[in-house]
Amino acid sequence: MRKKRVIGRKNIFLSSVQKELGNERRAIKDFIEGDALLRRYFEVFLFEDLSARDRKSDDVYLEEVEQCDVYVGLFANEYGSEDAKGFSPTEREFDLATAKAKPRLIFVKGTDDKARHPKMLKLIRKAGSQLIRRRFTGIPDLTAAVYAALVEHLEQSGDLRTLPFDASPCPRASMSDLPKEKIRAFLEVARRERNYPLPVETTREKALAHLNLLENGHPTHAAILLFCMEPQRFLPTSEVKCLHFHGTEVRKPIPSYQIFKGTVFDLVDQSVNFVLSKIDRRIGTRAQSVQAPSEYELPKEAVAEAIVNAVAHRDYASNASVQVMLFADRLEVWNPGELPPSLTPELLRVPHASIPRNPLIADPLYLVRYIEKAGTGTLDMIARCREASLPEPDFEQRGGQWVVTLWRDWLTAEAIAKLGLNDRQMQGIHFLKIHGKISNSEYQQVANCIKKTATRDLNNMKGKGIIEQIGNRGPSVHYVIAKKRDKKGTKET
Repeated sequence: MRKKRVIGRKNIFLSSVQKELGNERRAIKDFIEGDALLRRYFEVFLFEDLSARDRKSDDVYLEEVEQCDVYVGLFANEYGSEDAKGFSPTEREFDLATAKAKPRLIFVKGTDDKARHPKMLKLIRKAGSQLIRRRFTGIPDLTAAVYAALVEHLEQSGDLRTLPFDASPCPRASMSDLPKEKIRAFLEVARRERNYPLPVETTREKALAHLNLLENGHPTHAAILLFCMEPQRFLPTSEVKCLHFHGTEVRKPIPSYQIFKGTVFDLVDQSVNFVLSKIDRRIGTRAQSVQAPSEYELPKEAVAEAIVNAVAHRDYASNASVQVMLFADRLEVWNPGELPPSLTPELLRVPHASIPRNPLIADPLYLVRYIEKAGTGTLDMIARCREASLPEPDFEQRGGQWVVTLWRDWLTAEAIAKLGLNDRQMQGIHFLKIHGKISNSEYQQVANCIKKTATRDLNNMKGKGIIEQIGNRGPSVHYVIAKKRDKKGTKET
């Protein structure tokens, strides 16, 4: 049975061949329900969410089309099962929405029509003769296109009088502020990395329109942040502040402090380079290849992910800037804003939906492979740090700032020498740095000692703040390298 509709929300009927576009259908529903703006105005009907009932399915879906406020059609290659008159449910739904004068939003998957069922191709052409169709190649550009179309619908209907920041026009900015060379360079990379359909020679206006970056022909805030020669002329706090401290606290004088400006692409590149230039880099041998491998003490991919997430998902209406702060024991990346209500710091450690704060900024970043828009960014950071035998990152809300912390290896040879450890404990630390964790039984094998001695050694290291115990009792209890702590036993900030 379908749940009761929420009063005041518009009902979206999502029409498509379910089996072919199941992932896209679910992604649209999850995206709308997770977006802070769209979920205030819309709820999505998916036929597959209905419980079993004693009614013909075609009666149910046609009734839902009649009751819906907005019809969204997803058309791909398959036409779907046909009734006695040769019509599929998808075409029946489109025809009924047309007859009932419902607002219709059509999204066509792919640019090649060769593989399409002849009747689906005919349906696409029928829809195209009546209204504007939008094409998509994957879920990220589909959700961005749906977002832009629904915001436009809200604006036209009068429900939304103030556009979201990324979709609203940027005052004082004009087309002349967006160099054609930057857009051409973007299209070249997007075609190479994601098979983006627009040719490199596409006009500036058409490219921006295709990316949903124009509002009545005027550049939006997203367009300025992505392609303007000097975005900070219009949005001063879109800069990134990078600071390097030799210790573990924020203290003056600051050894290195730089403020980076430019497009969101420039900000990410400059900030990542700032961090990599300040941390250790180990060079391997040419035993495996002609080029000697190099490895940073903090995984480069994790550093880039933390910074690009801060730039892409920050609250650009805030007067605060993104801050990247490198300490002796950690890297902290701060950005103004909060997690979407449907996410928590704990959920970031398991598979979760991608809910971008600024979809019109996130989509171009995806197209040039700066982000994946699949909800895997935090999982990748965790995995990279584990592979480097480092503690897992911290994700936390500090007031109006969202903070990601990557922990450096504070157990350097110099630090270990001052801890007064015995040979067994030194062997245990070596094992920990390779494997990331150690149990009491593993310690006994590594240190060649009995359980009583292993327990004493581990408790001693725990008391010194070198390791942390995970679990309370039983065979699942193990130990990991502790994050750097102060003398009071609390994390330094």
